[in-house]
Amino acid sequence: MISRRFVLGACAALVIAPVAASAQDLPDLGGRSVVVVTENAYPPLQFVDPKSGDAIGWEYDAVADMAERLNMTVEYRNTSWDAMIQAVSDGQYDMGMTGITITEERGEKVDFSDPYMRSEMYMLVRADEDRFTDAGSFSAFEDGLVGAQAGTTPFYVAVYDVLDGDEANPRIKLFETFGASVQALRIGDVDLVLTDGTAGKGYVEASGGALKLIGDPLGSEDFGFIFPKGSDLVAPVNAAIAAMKADGTLDALNTKWFLDYKLGQ
Repeated sequence: MISRRFVLGACAALVIAPVAASAQDLPDLGGRSVVVVTENAYPPLQFVDPKSGDAIGWEYDAVADMAERLNMTVEYRNTSWDAMIQAVSDGQYDMGMTGITITEERGEKVDFSDPYMRSEMYMLVRADEDRFTDAGSFSAFEDGLVGAQAGTTPFYVAVYDVLDGDEANPRIKLFETFGASVQALRIGDVDLVLTDGTAGKGYVEASGGALKLIGDPLGSEDFGFIFPKGSDLVAPVNAAIAAMKADGTLDALNTKWFLDYKLGQ
């Protein structure tokens, strides 16, 4: 299965994947400027705060911490998910982040960091949904529509794990952004959005009781930062991830963004 990104369920404990790099002797990048591209559409990893208008999230905090440890300065750019991997592969940016699932196929275009998080896929529905309760019953509900972005984990999970394996199945409605698919769900244009638990939990909490997560997780994947092939940033970033895991920084970020932060409040 080709994947994009998925994380924990609404009530699941966050799992941080093991990392291999040493947490000691971090390299000094001498103030090097690093251009990082992101989507800003994936709460709580990275998104625009609806109150302040600032771009914030778990990944922003993690990269800021790495920048301090490695003595580098960071400039951010924004682009769509569809363009991101190819743009990083082409060297337009030094690094990319948006909850990107590590896959062999993507590894042919970009280099990945060590995993910084493990994710699981869940079903996001309206709070009053009672026509289906899991992937099997949704598949049998022939009038049910699922919203997704082409080329993402939700799209492929919808095709191969929920529906019939036909990527042109008319029960799949495509949207340019994940947020647009969630909005379509809320107003009744689709009946299901597949999401990792991280984004799903954020949208449920911000929905005022309009949305819920249902069913068991549909799989798990690892997230990593991406770089142009052969980038000399991979090893320093891996060392920083290892150090952050070892000293509890990743745990602190998880508590801040998955437990304490309330989207929209």
